[in-house]
Amino acid sequence: MKMPTLRELLIDQLKDLYSAENQLLKALPKMRRGATTPALREAIESHLGETREQVERLKQIAELLDCKLAGKKCRAMEGLVEEGAEALQEDAPEAVLDAAIVAAAQRVEHYEMASYGTARTLAELLGEREVVELLQETLNEEKAADEKLTQVVEQEVYPAAQREAEEMMAEDAPADNGRRKSGGTRSRGARSGSR
Repeated sequence: MKMPTLRELLIDQLKDLYSAENQLLKALPKMRRGATTPALREAIESHLGETREQVERLKQIAELLDCKLAGKKCRAMEGLVEEGAEALQEDAPEAVLDAAIVAAAQRVEHYEMASYGTARTLAELLGEREVVELLQETLNEEKAADEKLTQVVEQEVYPAAQREAEEMMAEDAPADNGRRKSGGTRSRGARSGSR
């Protein structure tokens, strides 16, 4: 597609975002179902509602710019969603899976922040004030979602993952620590005797 003007570049960016948000509408419920931490499920559910509003906002922008947003597939979001789906298939303790879900979700948020920031800047250059305001509203939501995910992972998910790891280590530890110590001593003695 040729993009000889900034307006056409803006519309192309908006088409990409429209595709990305619609892909997320399908992916977020799967992430929510895969999450085990209540705060993470709540954060994903909240952002799902925001994503629906963001799609509607993009439709408003399309009306303002008198353009259509359908017809383009956001390949970057397709890849990010696929990575998120792979994370859900991992064989790991629950909190580790939640950490993987957050990692995938934050990659999505950062992609969206970059994309909405670019579109907003283009709209500013073109003097499209209403479009700028709508894009900024979404950009603010994406930043808030990213901050919420950081808060959840740092305050709940990572500590839970550490507890799970400690419990697994405790289960794997020998029941008789005395035997382990003497075994270690014999091993050192055996090495010194072989010199």
